[in-house]
Amino acid sequence: MTTDEWRSAWKAALDALEQDVETVETMLAEEHRLQEIELSSGWTPPANLGPLPLDLRPRADEILTRQLAAAQALSMAMTANRRQSAFAAKVENGDPGKNPPAYLDVSM
Repeated sequence: MTTDEWRSAWKAALDALEQDVETVETMLAEEHRLQEIELSSGWTPPANLGPLPLDLRPRADEILTRQLAAAQALSMAMTANRRQSAFAAKVENGDPGKNPPAYLDVSM
């Protein structure tokens, strides 16, 4: 593999990683929460890629930082979603252990 092919392979690999993190960041944005986003098939590093070229290290570090931030945001969103779901279940079913009202007085 020539030096140019090596650099091109790494740039393509970083492009794929960056596209994945952009998809997650888009999904987490307020205006896209209800939009369907295509599932990712996962990232597999290309075979025989070799070590990362030093001049691409800052870009790789920036992508990693964005991935970690997106993972944390996803975790927080899932936790909030579970809490909201549990609250909605209480609102719909009432407090656990208590019987629902038998009638509703609408005379007032």
